[in-house]
Amino acid sequence: NAPNERARLEALVRFGKFFAGTLFDAYGGVFAPEKYFNPDAAPRKKRPLRVGAPEIHDFVTSDGVRLRLTRYRGGSKGPLLMVHGAGVSSGIFSTDLIDTNMLEYLYAQQYDCWLFDFRVSIALEASKGQSNGDQIASIDHPEAVAYVLKATGATSLQAMVHCYGSNTFFMAMLAGLKGVRSIVCSQIATNLKTATLTRVKSMIHTPEILEALGVKSLTAYTSTHSNWRQKLIDDALRLYPVGKDEACRNPVCHRITFLYALLYEHQQLDEHIHDNVHELFGAGNITTFEHLALMVRREEVVSATGANVYLPHLDRLALPIRFLHGAENACYLPVSTEITLDLLSKANGAKYYDRHVIPGYGHIDCIFGKNAVRDVYPLVLEHLEATL
Repeated sequence: NAPNERARLEALVRFGKFFAGTLFDAYGGVFAPEKYFNPDAAPRKKRPLRVGAPEIHDFVTSDGVRLRLTRYRGGSKGPLLMVHGAGVSSGIFSTDLIDTNMLEYLYAQQYDCWLFDFRVSIALEASKGQSNGDQIASIDHPEAVAYVLKATGATSLQAMVHCYGSNTFFMAMLAGLKGVRSIVCSQIATNLKTATLTRVKSMIHTPEILEALGVKSLTAYTSTHSNWRQKLIDDALRLYPVGKDEACRNPVCHRITFLYALLYEHQQLDEHIHDNVHELFGAGNITTFEHLALMVRREEVVSATGANVYLPHLDRLALPIRFLHGAENACYLPVSTEITLDLLSKANGAKYYDRHVIPGYGHIDCIFGKNAVRDVYPLVLEHLEATL
């Protein structure tokens, strides 16, 4: 006998909480409360990483931006440059939230690992500024490669590149970057095929609209200290469409999905990392999103102005490349790297390339999924060992 729909729903919530208590909180679906991170809580005890002491190499780029390379000397193999994506940092490779991370795995195989935080890394002050992919391709990647080669005395290096870091690294290679002898590409390279909802957001120029409204960055971070406006956003994002088996009560997780599409299969994350996913994700600048949206609309790498300056130089990618793609990737569909593989094979011959689609995995869970050490890392190692 409620007078309207809102009153009916409010009564349902009161009824559920009174009669079911914590069971309703745990299983109440859209009515269950969010599990917010509390910044006032005691610090989480972190496990020590199974690697030697890091060497921090901060350097300033030719355009005055301070970037960081963190070296872990596991041995003489490599050197190996490890490059993260947008809205995160190199911490995706070194997180203690899983039993064995990619850094620990490759360090144990005697690789000289260089974790690269470029200008969109949430670990750097530079991430608060505006930047596009052309700057990263023409400055960050070439200067990081040059730094590693000079520091190690090596004539070339290997690269493990993920998402936006991979996207822009391929742009750098197409623009003439030298000194790279092999690449493991995670999820995306020169071609971008996305799900319908992501494409719709790019087609209506969502980042440009937000910038016109004064928005300079978009963040995945939220906590118990968030104001009512942020809490209202979190409540709205609970209704963002995902598969029934991907629903959860983590507001950071909801924001990640809104910003980038579903980035991981929940079944590939254990509760520990899911509850602490706020440690791995942060803000992304709006200019980065604008450039990405443009490339999504064009379905291939282009400059920030839309110029076709990269793909005419496919001959510069005549080197060993392994493409890894999660079969369930909802951010960049698996067909993306299939198209890239076909383009490169036709241009340079198929002998340089191979591709593995990993069942049951999405996007970034290929980097820090609970079983990635078993399902993904061996594929990375196999390619690196073959191209020492």
